[in-house]
Amino acid sequence: MQRLRKLKITELNRLNPEDFKKAEKIPVIVVLDNVRSQHNVGSVFRTSDAFLIEAVYLCGITATPPNVEIHKTALGAEDTVEWKYFENTLDAVNELRQKKYHIAAVEQAENSVMLNDLTLEHEKYAVIFGNEVKGVAQEVMNQCDSCIEIPQFGTKHSLNISVTAGIVLWEMQKKKQL
Repeated sequence: MQRLRKLKITELNRLNPEDFKKAEKIPVIVVLDNVRSQHNVGSVFRTSDAFLIEAVYLCGITATPPNVEIHKTALGAEDTVEWKYFENTLDAVNELRQKKYHIAAVEQAENSVMLNDLTLEHEKYAVIFGNEVKGVAQEVMNQCDSCIEIPQFGTKHSLNISVTAGIVLWEMQKKKQL
């Protein structure tokens, strides 16, 4: 049997916050469309830090830092990952379109692309994750260039947004690094 020893934090060789800010990010911006759970927001920050995501855009009712509940799951990532707040998600989409981002909703929709079939043909991406109950608003979907869907095989119709973000951002990070 192979001996497995957990690594100490000092052995992980992670970036410090200053070096993280200077590090080259993958050209992906996460957009949270009216996400109500502050724990989900914190989790998305932490995942965005882990995969060197460019920024997180917080829209509508989505809570913003500084926030104790966000911090519980972000564990400081809300201080390392760039973020911006928009009262209306469509304003965020319009800004991203002007900056030449390919805008993709993560949703179950007609003509969606399954995540395992996703090819990243554009230079910059914005991925929109929606509200825990209603998903990405239809008015926002109408402004998207594409839609990404995670294949699911059980009885449930959706995944928690923090899980969804982890899966999608991991895949995008892998594909952007190729």
